Amino acid sequence: MNDIDPATQTELEAAVFRRLVSHLRNRTDVQNIDLMNLAGFCRNCLSNWLKDAADERGLGVTKDQSREHVYGMPYEEWKRQHQTEASSDQQARFDTAQAKGH
Repeated sequence: MNDIDPATQTELEAAVFRRLVSHLRNRTDVQNIDLMNLAGFCRNCLSNWLKDAADERGLGVTKDQSREHVYGMPYEEWKRQHQTEASSDQQARFDTAQAKGH
């Protein structure tokens, strides 16, 4: 990767982001709490990072807009269609990780 010019590197990274977002849109069976428990980030994190990047550039992207971009639909609609209630085990693992600062 050291031999790739910065513009091409940015294009590659953007393609990876788009592929990750597409993958997560298709894997609606994977809950955000599972992502958080296993990887320490979820769809909401991605949408927050997208908004942060837009904010750094002075762009008027709202939280709802960044979430819709990541989820492929309004967040509330995604939750109604795909989000399940977290099990007590999932919630306990999440709470433990949050207490440790992860």
